[in-house]
Amino acid sequence: MSAINYIEEHKEQFLNELLELLKIPSVSADKKFAGDVRKAAEYLKTKFEELDTHVEICETAGYPIVYAEHIKNPNLPTVLVYGHYDVQPADPYELWDSPPFEPVIKNEKIYARGSADDKGQMYMHVKAYEALIKTDSLPCNVKFMIEGEEEVGSENLEVFVKENRKKLAADVILISDTAMISNETPSINVGLKGLSYLEVEVVGPNRDLHSGVYGGAVANPINILCQMIASLQDEKGRITIPGFYDKVQELSDEYRAKMAEAPFNLDDFKKDLGIDEVKGEEGYSTIERTGIRPTLDVNGIWGGYIGEGAKTVLPSKANAKISMRLVPDQTSDEITKLFEEHFKSIAPKSVKVKVTPHHGGEPAVTPTDSIGYKAAVKAMAKSWGKDPIPTREGGSIPIVALFKEELGLDSILMGFGLNEDAIHSPNESYGLFNYYRGIETISYFYQFFTDMSKS
Repeated sequence: MSAINYIEEHKEQFLNELLELLKIPSVSADKKFAGDVRKAAEYLKTKFEELDTHVEICETAGYPIVYAEHIKNPNLPTVLVYGHYDVQPADPYELWDSPPFEPVIKNEKIYARGSADDKGQMYMHVKAYEALIKTDSLPCNVKFMIEGEEEVGSENLEVFVKENRKKLAADVILISDTAMISNETPSINVGLKGLSYLEVEVVGPNRDLHSGVYGGAVANPINILCQMIASLQDEKGRITIPGFYDKVQELSDEYRAKMAEAPFNLDDFKKDLGIDEVKGEEGYSTIERTGIRPTLDVNGIWGGYIGEGAKTVLPSKANAKISMRLVPDQTSDEITKLFEEHFKSIAPKSVKVKVTPHHGGEPAVTPTDSIGYKAAVKAMAKSWGKDPIPTREGGSIPIVALFKEELGLDSILMGFGLNEDAIHSPNESYGLFNYYRGIETISYFYQFFTDMSKS
């Protein structure tokens, strides 16, 4: 039996196993789910054990890393697969059409938190590996490194990678944690943005005040915070932090023209989001704004009274979480420092400001002339009958730059999600087509990468 036939005959098993994994609320950002995060790691360990594969639960200062390997022959090429089993918080729960950790299949999609990011995409690799092992057709060595802290910055993964360079030695890293253009138009991501994520706090009076007695005489931290945030971008959509654009890599007109060849319908984009107009940096298209230009966004803001009914309070403080997506050659540490200096400098004397960095990551660009990238192109072309288009994505996978720095390896970002999957949002989903086609394509990748490495 071929691996492709095995996949076809075991679709129901592959789906049921993924549904079981999706039922585990492995939310790394919330400590109340700590036991469930570890339960997800144990689930993966069990699945590798069922395939008679060497597997370890590698403890870290945070959540464990699941490491597995099959060394068929030390002289053969080695593929290192990276993925993560932790998921984003499901809040707000009331906006889900079905409970986020009770997977539902409708319209040929799996609806659950983590279905696309990244359990569904990560588990494709486990099942492609199973198909190759069970049919005795695995052509190369394979290692798996699946972590439980990607959604909170992968802080302990860096330590693990630095301490285990020999264990993780490979010829290429394969990751499925990104999206394609569409199911009709396959694509491979060749660029990721970096990230600077931080929290700001604006403090006014030493306690909440009566807004009638003190209103108009004392600075309102919410008002001040809103004014400060609004000033971070000008009327042309450019970020006003001094020095922010100094190291931004400007791409050629030829490169931008190549990007414009990717299928994109602005009307469909607006319709899908329920908006009448797009917005962003002047002089750039929507694809360019999300793919090759740095951005600044408020991810959450709070302060004062937000309960039911009225409470006329002038709050003592206000907070916001802010993320900046970065492009080559910006660095997260430098941008975080520039933000902190600027934000404090624009605060009026009537308030005190605190800036707390949370986590960051560096931009990454994958070369398109490597054996790994060419093998991925051939694998997707075999599955789809057409060559994939190279794209850049607005999302961040900070460890891609880490892998390059510490292991000397490029990462092939062969993702099978879609923008409509609503990752990080209520009603996240992942298509059954994408799940099964991904398993198939990954199995092709191993063969093409091995063959091309020999020539």
